[in-house]
Amino acid sequence: MKGDRTEIVIDAGGSTRIYEIEATRNGRRVEITHGRGIVEVTEVTRGGTPVRTARFMASRVLALVEHPAARPTAREGRPAIPQPRIPGSPAVLQPAEAV
Repeated sequence: MKGDRTEIVIDAGGSTRIYEIEATRNGRRVEITHGRGIVEVTEVTRGGTPVRTARFMASRVLALVEHPAARPTAREGRPAIPQPRIPGSPAVLQPAEAV
């Protein structure tokens, strides 16, 4: 979602460096993968096409901080996020009782 961002703090040999990857357009998101000693942070489109990628050695990564985008509220002129229904409401399925 636009506005999602991830901060990566790296040990740069005596100091630290901070990198940020942000979802810059609507429909884009930030994905994090790690394996084989590499941490990869990628901004991807709705279809899964990578737009930009940052790769870091896992042994140098001090912190990965994910900042989700602020969710819209009704006051901002956008529709509010639907709230879950109250349990017991006819529109909510109840779990089957144990036999």
